[in-house]
Amino acid sequence: MKLGKLGVWSPTDVLTGPELVDLAQRTERLGYAALWYPEARGHEAFALGSFLLSHTERLILATGIANIYARDAVTARLGQHTLAKLSGGRFILGLGVSHAPIVEGLRGHTYGKPVATMRAYLDGMEQASAIAPALPEPPPTVLAALGPNMTTLGAERTAGIHPYCVPPEHTAWARKRVGAKAWVCVEQKVLRVKDAAKAHAVARQALAPYLAMPNYRNNWLRLGFSEAELADGGSERFLNAMVAWGDDAAIRERIRQHLDAGASHVCIQPLHPGGERRPDLAALEALAP
Repeated sequence: MKLGKLGVWSPTDVLTGPELVDLAQRTERLGYAALWYPEARGHEAFALGSFLLSHTERLILATGIANIYARDAVTARLGQHTLAKLSGGRFILGLGVSHAPIVEGLRGHTYGKPVATMRAYLDGMEQASAIAPALPEPPPTVLAALGPNMTTLGAERTAGIHPYCVPPEHTAWARKRVGAKAWVCVEQKVLRVKDAAKAHAVARQALAPYLAMPNYRNNWLRLGFSEAELADGGSERFLNAMVAWGDDAAIRERIRQHLDAGASHVCIQPLHPGGERRPDLAALEALAP
């Protein structure tokens, strides 16, 4: 698969069927390489991927990420091969261990050690390849990775990694760790708001769920943010690092920083200036490649 430099990342649970089709077709028409979508609430990842692939022609669909606790490894491999084969190779399977509150509180599973659990899951997928629909080459898998061990596992066992909520400094670190060949597919939140107070208010709202998750907090602490900077919704320095806001030139500069730091692909998440949990379609138009 040839993956272009710029994609889109968007939540989907608040969108209707026609709105999802419009988002995917708009993303394709504007020349973005891929549309990434999460699996946390709302739509099931593989069913949604099938739906969106059937309404597009060239666009790559990518899970960002599919929760490994949502299906066993055999189902994941069969589903991945099915979508890849029936779409002509337009599907990327992003996998992640999610977070303990979601896995245990919502799904009722026991949250295992992240790296060991993911490694065992990848072993199971590899064994299931023999019974999956035949393909001329293995379809790409990437891992949600923030820390060193999961990042290394992504480079060793898959096409690469999909870091989320990270600044360019993390991208540079990740590229150095995974080497030259592995994909580094970075999510970047963008906000077309020029007023600092408003931008910070929207950013705090968007980042609030992640500030409650140890996986993200630990990564931000590794990157040099202090506990004080992560308190009370986040300091201005933290918010500015996580959300690229301002005019289009400022946002494009942040994308360029990720690419210069070694990102293979940057998927922008266009935050709605009104704070709604839906993508800002005007931003997609303005920032299109």
